[in-house]
Amino acid sequence: MITTLAVENHRSLHRLVLPLGPLTVVTGANGTGKSSLYRSLRLLADAARGGAVAALAREGGLPSALWAGPEKPGPAVGVGTARGDAVGLRLGFAGDDFGYAVDFGYPGGAAGHPRSLFTLDPEIKAEAVWSGPVLRPAALLSERKGPYVKVRSADGGWHRHGGRLRAYVSMLSEVADPQHAPDVLAVRERVRGWRFYDHVRTDAHAPAREARIGTRTPVLAGDGSDLAAALQTIREIGGDEALDAAVDAAFPGSRVEIEPLGDRLELRLRQRGLLRPLTAAELSDGTLRYLIWTAVLLTPRPPELLVLNEPETSLHPDLLPPLADLISAAAHRSQLVTVTHSRPLTTALTPAAHVVELAKENGRTTVRGQGLLDEPAWHWPKR
Repeated sequence: MITTLAVENHRSLHRLVLPLGPLTVVTGANGTGKSSLYRSLRLLADAARGGAVAALAREGGLPSALWAGPEKPGPAVGVGTARGDAVGLRLGFAGDDFGYAVDFGYPGGAAGHPRSLFTLDPEIKAEAVWSGPVLRPAALLSERKGPYVKVRSADGGWHRHGGRLRAYVSMLSEVADPQHAPDVLAVRERVRGWRFYDHVRTDAHAPAREARIGTRTPVLAGDGSDLAAALQTIREIGGDEALDAAVDAAFPGSRVEIEPLGDRLELRLRQRGLLRPLTAAELSDGTLRYLIWTAVLLTPRPPELLVLNEPETSLHPDLLPPLADLISAAAHRSQLVTVTHSRPLTTALTPAAHVVELAKENGRTTVRGQGLLDEPAWHWPKR
């Protein structure tokens, strides 16, 4: 389980070090940094898949993703000192077994590169993998500075990984080796297994509304296109009682049915008082979205970390308690992070969740009620 998440210089997140629990709810008013925190987690996952630089470029490059305020606060609101330290966007996490951090910066320390047209591409300046929850010299297992990586050997010494890494490639994707760098491999595979769901479409042309060719689907696609197959997989693998209970809790007397249409599967919802079931194309946005979350949270293949971004979107307030029950039950099988601005959903989850409420102070995102002494211990790798 991840016990600490750290972000530095990402949009409004100048410096944030958060404790995480089995179920963590991140909440706060609009504009307090919830979306930036969600994107930070996604960027960490992209680093393990070799796509963090491309993901930053899609956000407008490092200049758009960096902390927008001054390096140090000035005496008045909106006043600060000019930057003096090297610019870096830093992301990291740690648990009881492993920790990982990455530091992105400008090519050569300046925005842009005179010999390249890829001026939106940041460089990876430093990375580190360590054992335990806190980075310290004795716990360091693998370290990257610039293009070079050194790995701790079994006898406690160090050896350099052969060759130079390109500046846009993470050591998680290039150095992972079961014999020479098993720690890097373990971290990479763990992070690659993280699962994210963010504003799945429920509009009239949403993929989830269409009948599609179905195969066994233990993990719902990010766009919800295989919803019918995912729900039928839950039913056939042994989750039929949980599925029926989740649907009945939200829509009393209702039941999900999956009907074959030739080689395709169609989702239908049979409701009390109606002579025929409604197809996915006929369902309201909120009803369809709740069924999507049901497929996500009852997955027969739970990930180590599941991150939901604003799952309350389009849901009627009456659907939030059954959604909270689904999230709480899923937290017994996966570590969950739920980002929400819904006070009722936060309240429904509070008995079982660690709640992190974000706030803004002089443009910086802070954790309400958390002082410096309340933060988990954290150190960044040096360049």
